[in-house]
Amino acid sequence: MVEHLIRGDIRGIAISGIRQMANRVAQYKDVFSLTIGQPDFPTPPHIVEAAARAARDGKTVYTPNAGLPELRDAAAAFVRSKYGLEYRGSDETLVTVGASQAIDMALRTILEPGVEVVLPGPVYPGYEPLIRLCGAIPVYVDVTDSGFKLTAEKLEPALTERTRCVILASPSNPTGAALAPDELSALAELLSRRDLFVISDEIYSELVYDRPHASIASYPGMRERTIVVNGLSKSHSMTGWRIGFTFAPAAITQHMVKVLQYNVTCAASVSQYAALEALTAGIDDALPMREAYVARRDYAYARLVAASFDVAKPEGAFYIFPSVRKFGLDSTSFAYRLLDEQRVAVVPGSAFTPLGEGYVRLSYACSMETLAAALDRIERFADGLSSS
Repeated sequence: MVEHLIRGDIRGIAISGIRQMANRVAQYKDVFSLTIGQPDFPTPPHIVEAAARAARDGKTVYTPNAGLPELRDAAAAFVRSKYGLEYRGSDETLVTVGASQAIDMALRTILEPGVEVVLPGPVYPGYEPLIRLCGAIPVYVDVTDSGFKLTAEKLEPALTERTRCVILASPSNPTGAALAPDELSALAELLSRRDLFVISDEIYSELVYDRPHASIASYPGMRERTIVVNGLSKSHSMTGWRIGFTFAPAAITQHMVKVLQYNVTCAASVSQYAALEALTAGIDDALPMREAYVARRDYAYARLVAASFDVAKPEGAFYIFPSVRKFGLDSTSFAYRLLDEQRVAVVPGSAFTPLGEGYVRLSYACSMETLAAALDRIERFADGLSSS
């Protein structure tokens, strides 16, 4: 047996708490699941047809490592028209295998052993393992008392001479918090004076509810140090198509493409043609989905407040992150008991770093009927805990 020869840092990585909960759900047949961030909308039919047409036309061969030139141009045009970001498709835009591979590629390009990466907590659990596999050190900033936002005031004390990168995720998974223009401006004022990179994860950029999405890369001094990550999984309900993008200056992109080349060669050709359709004919496909998410957000927030949960109103994405501290249970016990007793699945906040302890994440990327039924059961469960 040679299992002992497997890298220690790989052995030490735990399966995502999100997936652990989803796997636990599989033992039941009658569960209302509010766990995985999977849009319940189908991929728009015109995108599916574009992919089928590409396959029928024999467009099933390797593309350039960086992606189809016309797709890179379309992606650059998309972020220009939507968010005012100026990137060339030719040498500042890469097509990746989803936003997750984009983040991995970016981190492997800029990190070295011993450097530090600062990020907010609670936060999506996919960043830390990638940071550690690069030999770098994650440094979490507790944002539970700042509306779940990484503010300049909170960030500055965490920056050291070893800081190589700051990760921003706006809108945020798991909290739905989205950085406002004045908050981004203050962060840019702080970070533009530092010799570091920023990875801005904007995968939920089309799902900002109460104001237009803004990117830190659009602020003075930030473009040259920022790698913007985006993709189509959430905006166009294309999770399984696995198409993401990076936007960064050519001086950075020319090195990231080397990692992409040796890691995946290129994103799937048929998926790239589907993405091209999404970013051109489907440029506004996210709008009706966003309207539905707003209605669900408002409904879930109102129901949780009425049930006496302490909860912040999300500004984007499709998650809500109520506190469960008042019920005297840790987040895992709350989630497991809710599943076992009421057949409703949520994700323990501890899945999003230890700073998420005391909360649970509910995804409202589901039908209103499912959401209503699940919240009925959550309210019943909470009432039982309060009276016991």
